[in-house]
Amino acid sequence: MSVIDRVRELVAPIVEGAGADLYDIEFAGGILRILIDHEDGIGIDDIKRISRSTSFMLDETDPIPGRFTLEVSSPGLERPLRTEAHYQGAMGERVKIKTFVEIDGARRFEGEVVAVDAEGVELTTPSGSRRLAYTDISKARTVFEWGPTPKPGGPRKDRPNSEEAMS
Repeated sequence: MSVIDRVRELVAPIVEGAGADLYDIEFAGGILRILIDHEDGIGIDDIKRISRSTSFMLDETDPIPGRFTLEVSSPGLERPLRTEAHYQGAMGERVKIKTFVEIDGARRFEGEVVAVDAEGVELTTPSGSRRLAYTDISKARTVFEWGPTPKPGGPRKDRPNSEEAMS
């Protein structure tokens, strides 16, 4: 059993017991990153509570040889996509994907996720539909789209603009 599988087996009950979802686990460069989520969002108190419980459990069971740093976090606005379930959760969202090798002359793709199955993902891109196999994807994440910034001193929805104020 891999380190990540063993940690997942140990951490999942802690996360679920706290009412959260285990989004992902990463272990690289001596950093164990546990990403947790909840449909209503994750707060700092949730992260602290799960981090303390997880740290204690990992100290007791010692599933990772050597030293490591534990990080417990939310996946963030721009979430990493690594599993079929992650891509399913990103249906209808804009994503950026980087592939291991060039596909039709490109290694970077951006578009909306329109279909997901056990073998890969389909995107609608500016140049048309694109199907990518999971085995070809080296890195993927959702793209958070910021809305326009209101101009300083401009009209706001909560107060009348100058024309409305004059009438």
